Amino acid sequence: MLIRVDFNVPLNDQFEVTDDTRIRAAAKTILKISQDGGKVILMSHLGRPKGGPDPKFSMQHVIKKLSEIIVKPVTFVDDCIGEKVANAVEKMNDGDVLLLENLRFYSEEEKGDEFFAGQIAENGDCYINDAFGTAHRAHASTAIIANFFPTDKYFGYLMEDEVKSIDKVLHSNEKPVVAIVGGSKVSSKIGIIENLIQKVDAIIIGGGMAFTFIKAQGGKVGSSLVEEDRLEQALSLMTTAKERGVKFLLPTDALVADRFANDANTKVCPIDAIEDGWMGLDIAPSSIAKFSKEIEAARIVLWNGPMGVFEMETFAKGTKAIAEALGRATEKGAFTLVGGGDSVAAINQMNMADEVSYVSTGGGAMLESLEGMELPGIAAIRTK
Repeated sequence: MLIRVDFNVPLNDQFEVTDDTRIRAAAKTILKISQDGGKVILMSHLGRPKGGPDPKFSMQHVIKKLSEIIVKPVTFVDDCIGEKVANAVEKMNDGDVLLLENLRFYSEEEKGDEFFAGQIAENGDCYINDAFGTAHRAHASTAIIANFFPTDKYFGYLMEDEVKSIDKVLHSNEKPVVAIVGGSKVSSKIGIIENLIQKVDAIIIGGGMAFTFIKAQGGKVGSSLVEEDRLEQALSLMTTAKERGVKFLLPTDALVADRFANDANTKVCPIDAIEDGWMGLDIAPSSIAKFSKEIEAARIVLWNGPMGVFEMETFAKGTKAIAEALGRATEKGAFTLVGGGDSVAAINQMNMADEVSYVSTGGGAMLESLEGMELPGIAAIRTK
């Protein structure tokens, strides 16, 4: 069984894995096949190697952590195509796990080269894609390779869970559906907001992007982050939401600071009346209360993007309060999905990942899914 996993994990200076979330997420698929007697051949990329093999990006660094998680020895081969791999596969016994070298040591991987995909395909008689984090890339190992397995291609458990979770948010009959969209810039979330307006009952806006909407309505935002070239677009999004009967909730107050620092002077003020020289870095009590009430009344909640500069303790309260509201909504039976790099980082930092229904492993893949795009890695499996 040839399985594309996403082991693109962070390493420290000693090349030790510092966040094993993605490895743990793939363990269920690996163990199922191994315990059923299948030979597990894993392939992934790690980092962004340029110009060929680079020891610091070797998949060898992942073996120790992978072995610990699946409680099985893992064999490694320092290539992903060719005779070395064929020999290593030939020596495998039923249930064995083999990890191939970094796919991106070959430039053909990112180019989506068909011949290279065919060479990888020779390593197995069945293809499983369990790498949601790379599903938005039409690379050789994530999309093109599926052509060599017209009937023997499948989703792994992780990929299946990711697809079901997103479908639940975008295509559910349960109401109300609430989307929380945060982060620093409107420009990076326009496609998502446009698509969500067609799908949800309420959109909550937080983070730095809120100030563009506030200024577009004539509010005073001091030195807060604003995308001046997106003011008209912000108003247009609000108008579209109103026309469709979708609640568009903006913060009413903000925690402002006189500089971008954890020990800055701070105060709470109306979000549309921020004095010059002060910048909004988090949502404040009345916004937290309003947003929490909306979240707790929902049946389905999507959270994509923090409410403030949560990396600084002084400005993490709003993001934490939203995470807690999601936890309460989940307790009441709501389906809660957290997706997008910063939201996932925030909920993990607060040790609250177990208090929501699902935490996505895919950053860019999650965002493109929310924009309504069909991801190449998913389309390749669905086409049989």
